[in-house]
Amino acid sequence: MTEQPNYKKTLAACYLGFITQAISANFAPLLFLTFKNTYGISLEKIALIPFVFYLTQLLIDFAATKFADKIGYRICITASQVLSALGLALMAVLPEILPVPFVGILISVVLYAVGSGLIEVLVSPIVEACPFENKDGMMSLLHSFYCWGAVGVILGSTVFFAIFGVENWKILTLIWALIPLINTFNFMTCPIERLLEEGESLPVRKLLSIPLFWLMILLMVCAGASEASMAQWASAFTESALGVSKTVGDLAGPCLFAVFMGITRVIYGKMSEKLDLTKVMLLCGTLCVLCYLTASLSPIPILGLAGCAICGMAVGIMWPGTLSISSQKCPRGGTAMFAFLALAGDLGATVSPALVGSLSGTAGGDLKTGLLVGAVFPAVLVIGLIVLKCTYKNGKPQRG
Repeated sequence: MTEQPNYKKTLAACYLGFITQAISANFAPLLFLTFKNTYGISLEKIALIPFVFYLTQLLIDFAATKFADKIGYRICITASQVLSALGLALMAVLPEILPVPFVGILISVVLYAVGSGLIEVLVSPIVEACPFENKDGMMSLLHSFYCWGAVGVILGSTVFFAIFGVENWKILTLIWALIPLINTFNFMTCPIERLLEEGESLPVRKLLSIPLFWLMILLMVCAGASEASMAQWASAFTESALGVSKTVGDLAGPCLFAVFMGITRVIYGKMSEKLDLTKVMLLCGTLCVLCYLTASLSPIPILGLAGCAICGMAVGIMWPGTLSISSQKCPRGGTAMFAFLALAGDLGATVSPALVGSLSGTAGGDLKTGLLVGAVFPAVLVIGLIVLKCTYKNGKPQRG
């Protein structure tokens, strides 16, 4: 009797994959002042760290449209874990042994950013290819693990530093590197299916000629921008609005934001069969606009913080929801479609925080001005969803 593949093992590996990505994205920023004080690196140079991380991830998103199917899911996703573990581990070593510590940090960042980019592109289609029922709910629940990973790395690092001191950050870096190292063996042995058989997926040129695909790209840019604009500035906003320390700002800002985002994804994951995904996203997009307006216009600081936190709840379904809609409307999109969607989401997440920061600087350092402009992204997402709902049905324009 043939043994049935254990797809729950695949799901667990993908959950840990997103936790790994959360570690890669959120751990180094907690050490920026430590890098400055330990190695004498200027803040201008330190600002290059997130830029290099997201730029590398963007390049991998784009490159994956060409090589992911040819090389195969298992080799690529296993490599993502190896590179993530190696990058994190080397961050504790290279700055000490290289003549220029900053170069060592950047090398490490590039390595785990490559791993993070591969995770971004491949984990969603791997789960989509598994024979699970309720794919919308599965996708939402899957992406909630990025949120729990972000909360875990912020809380875990804060507690570690409080007990053992920030000077022992290298030990913690090696501890975080164990997660992708262990997960490497999960991806080596779990069942992995192809999203589409060879020849079934649309050629990239054909995919790029479909208007519906570009609408999905627009939604993904707005989803990434709506999430990142608030998440990246949540700590600074909390510190300036409430006048609290950075530790309290990290916990009350990005940590609370991630908790609410994760809760939304779990709730939708459990209730998705009873809900219309497009209607839920319209509701969340509208709520997101209101949250941005509350955070930027409210004269009462605690209301601004509430707007920031609830924004996490509003954006929670946007990214996984857009992936699910894209898969439903364009079932032959294949790995290339998921790679382009990841690229679009990362592009929005890269550009929008910089735009908010730049506009805030122009306004004399007033973050509220930047966040007010940030409301444009969820507003455009709502408009795009209305166009989608009115124009397309099952991936084709409705005929009158």
